[in-house]
Amino acid sequence: MVPTTPPRVLAIAGSDSGGGAGIQADLKTMLALGVHGMTVVCAVTAQNSLGVQGYWELPAEAVRAQLDSVLGDIGAQAIKTGMLASAVIVDEVSKALGDVDAPIVVDPVAVSKHGDSLLSAGALEAVRDRLLPLATVVTPNLLEAELLTGLTIADEGQMLRAGRMISSMGPAWVLVKGGHLTGSPVDLLLHGDEVTRYPGQRIASVHTHGTGCTLASAIASRLAFGDAVPAAVSAGKEYVTGAIAGGFPLGAGIGPVDHGWQLRSGAQATNPAARETGKTAGQARG
Repeated sequence: MVPTTPPRVLAIAGSDSGGGAGIQADLKTMLALGVHGMTVVCAVTAQNSLGVQGYWELPAEAVRAQLDSVLGDIGAQAIKTGMLASAVIVDEVSKALGDVDAPIVVDPVAVSKHGDSLLSAGALEAVRDRLLPLATVVTPNLLEAELLTGLTIADEGQMLRAGRMISSMGPAWVLVKGGHLTGSPVDLLLHGDEVTRYPGQRIASVHTHGTGCTLASAIASRLAFGDAVPAAVSAGKEYVTGAIAGGFPLGAGIGPVDHGWQLRSGAQATNPAARETGKTAGQARG
């Protein structure tokens, strides 16, 4: 029998030396969900359970060379962006993705779990102006939504207002994540006038490092299989909820979510889509 090629997902992000977030979390998520993960590294962090001690962005030409190498030969059925570090790198990524016919999930990473800045001056504005118009889905948490909109967000109504403002910036879908709300968490998915609520459960764990990267990569993985956006979000949330529940202590600070929770619990990752060589995602950007 000739092996079939799984869907391919490209992560464009920074490296987390502690292994809980960034490129490392992206690849673990993609493996768990049955896709072939590829990477474009934009920055290298010195990072552990206590925080980010420093980061160094790669030269823009190195980022562009990685993009051209992967997309020019292997291609991708979905793309996920994370920490892009600088406006120059955002510009290079946006130019490379402008003609790519694959769904793009933008995680507008601005700060780490510990509150450390991961962007240089002007980078968030570049994400808003250059990258969001290319996005199939953008997945801001409350802080990122506040930074993108200038609003203060403390309840679901303010989440909705922020989501509508972000929608006006050009992405096809906006998922505003409400995990930091008081009370029961809820995420809102906006598409035009449609709003879908995803209520969640509050899991009593401090070991949540990598949740944003993991969710965005899970959504991208499901889009690569051809899921519609609402179904991809639902599946992504189910996966990350299990990962948060399985989060474990590591070092002296905040531990990571468990990307292999399905393996450790004996559950099997679902894969309803046939793995056909060269299969496209079938998911339009808009």
